[in-house]
Amino acid sequence: MRTYAWGSRTHLAELLGEEVPSPHPQAELWLGAHRDEPSRLVTGHAPGNDGADTRSLADVLREDPAGTLGPTRRERWSDRLPYLLKVLAAEEPLSLQAHPSAEQAAAGYAREEAAGVPRTAAERNYPDPLPKPELLCALTEFHALAGFRDPAETVALLRALDVRALDHHTELLAAQPDADGLRALFTTWITLPQRAVDDIVPALLDGCVAHARARGAFTTEARTLLDLGERYPGDAGVLAALLLNRLALAPGQCLYQPAGSPHAYLAGAGVELMANSDNVLRCGLTPKHVDVPELLRVLDFAPGPPTLLPGEGRGPVTRFTPSEYFSLARCAFTGDEADLPDDGVALGVEGPRIVVTVEGRVRLRTSRGQDREVPRGTAAWLPACDGPVTVAPVDGPALAFVAADGLGG
Repeated sequence: MRTYAWGSRTHLAELLGEEVPSPHPQAELWLGAHRDEPSRLVTGHAPGNDGADTRSLADVLREDPAGTLGPTRRERWSDRLPYLLKVLAAEEPLSLQAHPSAEQAAAGYAREEAAGVPRTAAERNYPDPLPKPELLCALTEFHALAGFRDPAETVALLRALDVRALDHHTELLAAQPDADGLRALFTTWITLPQRAVDDIVPALLDGCVAHARARGAFTTEARTLLDLGERYPGDAGVLAALLLNRLALAPGQCLYQPAGSPHAYLAGAGVELMANSDNVLRCGLTPKHVDVPELLRVLDFAPGPPTLLPGEGRGPVTRFTPSEYFSLARCAFTGDEADLPDDGVALGVEGPRIVVTVEGRVRLRTSRGQDREVPRGTAAWLPACDGPVTVAPVDGPALAFVAADGLGG
């Protein structure tokens, strides 16, 4: 459990059957083998039994990489689990950030290792050698900023807010409504002297108040900027947020963040799946380190709508596979599926898998005929040697997620 300040005191506590509200904000439940905090496998007793023996998943992978990953995946992933699964609950906005490509991550990691920058140093950009593409599947209504908005729409937003201090910037973008124009404007705003930020941001917020009161066409965006401005006074990231798509995901919708895409999660709960990396380049809305030159090398300024994944499959199992590093299967059962096979529904993915149940209870059946039940708030590890697996609900509706790599069966 990661107890970051932006986390919820209710969602993860309810999921785990703990005291509500929790004593501290609970932000992310990590499921995987990231070296900062690998999951532990319960052996010999039922989950929740205080007397159970536990083993680090990282140790299990290290001791038997062929059995846990499979021969092909062992070679491809260099004996590492390639993904990290999280259940995320945001009560407050996260920092505005972007993640590097595979080439940028490898080069950045090697550069900082050679320079002797400690992995835990505040100025470290690349603590891991892997990229960090990620997806988020909403459990509740989930609000986010993601990717650069079409410049013509941003010009319309800026003109609607009618902030005199931004008139010159607005017309510069109107004269060059493309990726280069966005790069120029973003760079200008993110490098403004603090005194200029302290003048412009309050004026922007005044414009947002007036627009929201008038119930203008960009009221949602104006209210978001007001919230960010209140939480992060004097932060240039409030200006940067003007350039991004604002969206609300319904439960079950899946948002993908490729390399270089700027984004900030605002509020809601979801299942997040990413490459096994913690490489983050921050753009703002945070007191943490912002490396502007490196950020500008990583960001993709191509405008367009956010990447919502349609998913594949029929029936209760929908799969999302945007990357070779990971795929996510959403297993949603109503509990009264008339044509469900006795063995359950085939997941259609092999290799190392992690299953987490967020509603009800599911039964997993391996190719060796072994059954395992996974009730709400618990997770299961399925090594490659378990072979094909089916999933079925137990006694009513259920919702579970299965993480795997993106290499298929």
